[in-house]
Amino acid sequence: MPSLKEQLATSDKRAQVIQDACRVLDEEVADKGGITGLAIKGGYKLVQGIRPGFVRDVVDHLLDEFFDAMDPIYQEARAKGRPAGLYLNENKGRVAEGLLGVTDRRAAESTNNVLKKAYEKLRPMAKSQVEAAIPRLAVLLEKHAAPTQ
Repeated sequence: MPSLKEQLATSDKRAQVIQDACRVLDEEVADKGGITGLAIKGGYKLVQGIRPGFVRDVVDHLLDEFFDAMDPIYQEARAKGRPAGLYLNENKGRVAEGLLGVTDRRAAESTNNVLKKAYEKLRPMAKSQVEAAIPRLAVLLEKHAAPTQ
């Protein structure tokens, strides 16, 4: 079966995935509550304020690496005949670690000090927050990628 990048990196599909991924981000941030939610919402607002369309550009820029990070789990789901979304939910920790590995590398390489500071501040709570977003991410994947069963 083709990789996620092979399936979803074409211009038409890519634009749809980016749009849906940005919607998922917005919904996840909006759903956050309490002190952690305030920190996340503040960090997200700061990142959004860097320049118009910044979040969308970041999603586009990171998308291929995110596909690469998720592809082994997607291919495992296929090999086991399991629905990809269900399998992602069952492997939340692995998915979160893979995605955060991408953002950790990128944050370390960034020359934007505002972005670096925001990332460093939010990173300690990131794994649990990414795991919480996996159900929406699973829906996005099942909407756009080939079925695995």
